[in-house]
Amino acid sequence: MALSLVVLAAGLGSRFGGAKQMALVDGAGQTLIDYSIYDAVRAGFDRIICVVTPAMEAEFHERIGAAIARHADLVYAHQTLDRLPPGYKVPKGRVKPWGTAQAVLCALPWVDGSFATINADDYYGADAYTRMADFLASDLPDHALVGYRLDNTLSANGTVSRGVCEVVDDRLLRITERTALRAVDGGALDETDRFYPGDTPVSMNLWGFRPDACDAFRSLFPAFLDGPDAATREFYLPDVGGSLIPRVRVLPTSSVWKGITYPDDLPTLRAYLAGLVDQGVYPKPLWP
Repeated sequence: MALSLVVLAAGLGSRFGGAKQMALVDGAGQTLIDYSIYDAVRAGFDRIICVVTPAMEAEFHERIGAAIARHADLVYAHQTLDRLPPGYKVPKGRVKPWGTAQAVLCALPWVDGSFATINADDYYGADAYTRMADFLASDLPDHALVGYRLDNTLSANGTVSRGVCEVVDDRLLRITERTALRAVDGGALDETDRFYPGDTPVSMNLWGFRPDACDAFRSLFPAFLDGPDAATREFYLPDVGGSLIPRVRVLPTSSVWKGITYPDDLPTLRAYLAGLVDQGVYPKPLWP
């Protein structure tokens, strides 16, 4: 069975001001997704499932996918509004896709065994992929989530959304989405000015799922659609991951997150990656 990585690349990138999945992050003309998939393939993932919109697939493949396809089994899944369970229709006025958990649902036909998920606009670091690949290759029956230190995931250019984790003995007890975390001395404040220490574990959507999680994705989406305000809400990965507690282990990582939530994040990201290339962590270019 393949060890699959589901890349959530269909987002609109509204805060960044465009298709940030396509933003070039180095002098070799590579994107953040190139670095993510390079790390994943090196860690042992051998099938890459990129979830995109139908309109962006051709450009995505030309600029990113063609090089990756030479080194891994690459497939595309389309996230669209009408990918709904039988008997459901798109509510009037709904224009955005249904969220990250629906994106994974769109990828499940190509999943064969255990799989992990990542955001397309986040840099996770090689250690995170190694920890997840090693865990999924083990005989442990649990699901997993890579836990980052909060202070390793903040942006200097604005607030960020993070899943704040409550963890006991490496087990996830609770995950709470905070949508406006801003950096302060020693940690961060949320939208209610509650303080979180810098070592608080948070999720960056690097989840690892065993095959039986597919049933949870499929059963929870109709329940979401039947819930209140479904026409305006999104079906998120933590909605599914949280339902699998207490079978979720948190894998701590020392990796530092980098991303492009805001346009001003891009120069910092480019400088960070250039430093890693200079140190020999990555070749230039990534793909021969």
